[in-house]
Amino acid sequence: MARKSYPTDLTDMDWEILAPLIPPAKEGGHPPTTDMGEICNAIYYHLKTGCQWNMLPGDFPPKSTVYSYYRKWHGQGVWEKFNHTLGGQVRSKLGKSTQPTALAVDSQSVNTDQKKGMCIVLTDVKR
Repeated sequence: MARKSYPTDLTDMDWEILAPLIPPAKEGGHPPTTDMGEICNAIYYHLKTGCQWNMLPGDFPPKSTVYSYYRKWHGQGVWEKFNHTLGGQVRSKLGKSTQPTALAVDSQSVNTDQKKGMCIVLTDVKR
């Protein structure tokens, strides 16, 4: 039985790009029976909707399986590979280098131990 389609589902083109970036199953043991595309669809659904893991729709793979892959891939840097690959492809389509040549940092996002509105001025005064 085909499952319901969600707006967060990967397109065939998306999957063509991402599939090679997913680590292969460990050799030996029981062969994997879970569709990695469905795992990705469930993870993207979770990320987009913000739902709790145990509230994923029942037509996705088991929630424990989806969460397990999410954590494992996080530890293996798979999400960073996805971002770098997709970002590079978008930049390439825009006629830019796949890697940015500059970085901008927003000074307002820098953490401080100072309370808002408090200013400390240090001066070196010799008397």
